Amino acid sequence: QVQLVESGGGLVQPGGSLRLSCAASGSIFDIRAMAWYRQAPGKQRDVVATISSGGRKMYADSVKGRFTISRDNAKNTVYLQMDSLRPEDTAVYFCKLNRVRDLNRDYWGQGTQVTVSS
Repeated sequence: QVQLVESGGGLVQPGGSLRLSCAASGSIFDIRAMAWYRQAPGKQRDVVATISSGGRKMYADSVKGRFTISRDNAKNTVYLQMDSLRPEDTAVYFCKLNRVRDLNRDYWGQGTQVTVSS
C-alpha cells in the first residue's frame, strides 16, 4: 500500500511564501511521478505541478514563476515551494503519487489547507 502525508499549509498574507511537504511511504520502489493538485471550494481539483521519476517538471500556467516543485528521493518526499502567493491560490492542496506497476491508479494524501488572506 501507499501512504502520503502532506504538511506545511497555513494562513499567509498576499505576497508571502509557504513550503508544502508530502512524505510517501509503503511499497513505492517504482514511483513513476508525483504531483501537487489543489481544490478551491466549489471548484474541481486541478493540477498545480508534477515531477517525474526522471526529474522532469511541469507547472500550471497560473503558478509558473511562483511555485517550484522538488523531490528528495532519499526521503521519498516531494516539496512545493510557493512564493508570491495570491488570494486565488487559496485551496486545499493534495499530493498524488503514481507507480509504474499500476499507472492508472492514483494515490492521494489527505490534503493541507492553504489560505492567502490579509
